[in-house]
Amino acid sequence: MWGIDLMLEAPRIARATGTSKCGPEWKLYVCWRIQCESDSFSLNRSYTVLALSSGSALGAAFDGVPFLPSRFWDAEDRVVLGYISRPFGLSLHVEKAKNEKKQIVFTGHSTGGSVATLATIWFLEKYRRSDALAASPLCLTFGCPLTGNHIFSHALRREKWAPYFIHFVMRYDIVPRILLAPISSIKQEFQPILQFLNPKSTRAFPNTPPEASNFYTNVMKNASSMASHAACSLMGNTNLLLETMTNFTILSPYKPFGTFVFCTRNRKLVILSNPDAILQLLFYSSLLDNEAECLDVAQRSLQQHFGYGNELKDCFNKLDAVLLESLEKLPLSADSTTTSSDITTINAALKDLGLSTRARLCLCAAGELEKRKIGNKNSIDLKKADIAMKYLEDYKLSCGRQGLGYYDAFKIQKSTEDFEANVKRLELAGIWDEIIEMLRRYDLPDAFEGEKEWIDLGTKYRRLVEPLDIANFYRHLKYDVSGPYTEKGRPTRYRCTQRWLEHAPEDACWILWRIMLLGRCRGAAH
Repeated sequence: MWGIDLMLEAPRIARATGTSKCGPEWKLYVCWRIQCESDSFSLNRSYTVLALSSGSALGAAFDGVPFLPSRFWDAEDRVVLGYISRPFGLSLHVEKAKNEKKQIVFTGHSTGGSVATLATIWFLEKYRRSDALAASPLCLTFGCPLTGNHIFSHALRREKWAPYFIHFVMRYDIVPRILLAPISSIKQEFQPILQFLNPKSTRAFPNTPPEASNFYTNVMKNASSMASHAACSLMGNTNLLLETMTNFTILSPYKPFGTFVFCTRNRKLVILSNPDAILQLLFYSSLLDNEAECLDVAQRSLQQHFGYGNELKDCFNKLDAVLLESLEKLPLSADSTTTSSDITTINAALKDLGLSTRARLCLCAAGELEKRKIGNKNSIDLKKADIAMKYLEDYKLSCGRQGLGYYDAFKIQKSTEDFEANVKRLELAGIWDEIIEMLRRYDLPDAFEGEKEWIDLGTKYRRLVEPLDIANFYRHLKYDVSGPYTEKGRPTRYRCTQRWLEHAPEDACWILWRIMLLGRCRGAAH
């Protein structure tokens, strides 16, 4: 679902296309007041390649970034970021705009878009998480390179922050696609290309550098490998050869997130928010129709990076936008005949992006995967879990009436009720272990862990059943082998459900009540 309404936000976006490239070179950001109810912060671009360590062909993996939320890092995963900025100096301006109840818009062109992305996440973590009543920010980027890996994309969707990010991409602009290739494969041509993209370069525009053709070819060759590998995963390919190939081929870890708006050659806008489908579209929309086009397309891939202002101005005057939602229902052929006006409009937009039947199949596969994740969520047997939970609740009350805590009664295991309680404990363990395993394999919707229903269910399960697991652990003297329960014996299902609760957003009513209480306390003090 697109995070903003195109019709209502068009004037603001049109203004942002201009502000995103303005400002003195030495200053990290420029504050623009677009409307009385919003402030826009335009992040300047930097043409220094940051966060690309010499020891890695694909960039650097960071164990922690001060202003990113802790939930972005799982026990075994690290977030890969393409661009890291020094601490922002715009805190005072942001604080002022927030206190004035204005919506804050972060914009950036090229690598300035990456900095704007990180600034938006910093704002969300610092203000939005602790104040649900604060106005939602908006991040608009134009020709922005990919910024994070799949963990980064998953975390933003899990936090329900992805709709705040809108990325505009021209059909052939190479910059949003650069990080689909390992840096080592384009290193030779990279510096001349960066010099050309720098607006203060001495290289005369529009004369593209002679390295443009090789650069475009190398990027697209690597993007092809990545898109093909991702498509095989989308379609459920279990061939072991696919895994073996990754040992010989370096694949970029970067992945899109948020909403992407692709600008076609006919002044149409194609809007998409499925990250797997966006990855496929980034590759297939800029693919050559034939080898003879290589030099022309390579030059356009650099020149279009500077054309967002004029292109989007024409698009917003026309306001011809197509939203791709039910991807599994897309027409597979450009020549398909249908009486549906919606399908005809979508088909025309896909033709404008030059999508082949193979490309459309990949988009359909991305839609089917999302549909399958929702199906996996709906297939979880909550009825069986509710029966087991009801029995354990009654078991707890029964133990209390006998003057014995249910922890002690379960540990002693004297009656048939204790044995039946153990059976129910194991049934629930199986259900929740399966849920956690599906999460580990990304077989459930990204937002699953942040849904209030599942946070409440997980918390209720953990508080009721974990004491029985602890009793069982010490009853069988497992601490002699594995040590204390909290260090080695605690199952992952309890660690995960506890983390869901710890990172759950505070309820808006509770925040308002706390603010009122604080105000009363201050009044009493005076």
